[in-house]
Amino acid sequence: MTMFAVSVTQQHTLEIVQVPKPVPGAYQALVKTEAACLCNMTDRKLIEGKFPGVEQYPLLLGHETVGIVEAVGEKVRHFKVGDRVVGGLVLASPDPAYGSGWGGFCEYTLAGDHRAMIEDGAADPAHGWFEVYEIMRVVPPSIGIEDAVMLCTWREVYGAFGDFSLKAGDDIIIYGGGPVGLSFAKFGRLLGLGSIYLVDKWAHKREKALAMGATAAFAPDDPALADLLRARRGTFDAVIDAVGTEAIINGALPLVKMGGSICIYGVIDTPTIRLDKAAAPLNFNLLVHQWPTRSREHDAQEPLIEWIQAGKLSYREFISAEYPIRQIREAYETAQQTKAVKTLLRY
Repeated sequence: MTMFAVSVTQQHTLEIVQVPKPVPGAYQALVKTEAACLCNMTDRKLIEGKFPGVEQYPLLLGHETVGIVEAVGEKVRHFKVGDRVVGGLVLASPDPAYGSGWGGFCEYTLAGDHRAMIEDGAADPAHGWFEVYEIMRVVPPSIGIEDAVMLCTWREVYGAFGDFSLKAGDDIIIYGGGPVGLSFAKFGRLLGLGSIYLVDKWAHKREKALAMGATAAFAPDDPALADLLRARRGTFDAVIDAVGTEAIINGALPLVKMGGSICIYGVIDTPTIRLDKAAAPLNFNLLVHQWPTRSREHDAQEPLIEWIQAGKLSYREFISAEYPIRQIREAYETAQQTKAVKTLLRY
């Protein structure tokens, strides 16, 4: 049997293709995809051919997904048919002609039962275990499809608060108003951070940041931003670079206080970064979050679900465009033109 999948057939080219439907192994669940979201960082870099270490094209795209379990392997104990699961992927392409860009946009994906593999002493590559299995989790029936798929982004950003040691009362400035930057602003306010500033060139993203609780939001060329940076020089606990550029990193160095942190979120697509160390305080932290800490990402699900159920967090604040999966090219074009904060793909 076959299924449809989204493939990057070559750089900058997206196509719907047919590939074999995956068969679940002993510790895997077969998940029929309900919805997915485009990742403005990883998916873009894979489509552009700029994701470090990924060289095989064509590849199967996608990693932000949610779906319903249709079948389970004989050793699966923590998924059952009918469960809604976040994070199913196709990590080993069912067709050798295609590499894996995580394969989450396939019609069917596989979710690994991490807990069962731990319990059975089988959480190792010899038994087909992948570290990403730790975040393939069931969500309660009360959590709708749209909030469930947003958990893919939200869990990772929430986990990064721990990686960056952000805490209540910290004053931060965020560069970048995409889904990641806005999540930092939203969660920062919910977690009791102090002053939260955001910088982005797009007015609609700045407006969203303010609605989410940011203290202020600025365009990069706003004179008021220059005034703020002069006044707050050397006083920020952390600068969040949600874009990942050398210019932002070096511009952040004089802003952090003694012992403060430059926090880089996302894969850096250049092999080197030059630091203007003389502009920084004598002691500072350079924290690079290019890959999720899976244990933190796993543990983020419960507090995020509590916020969703309490009405404090909603996909409506983030998803601003929606397309059927068959219109993936149009969806990607919209995301590229920054017309949408987050783009939902409906199956």
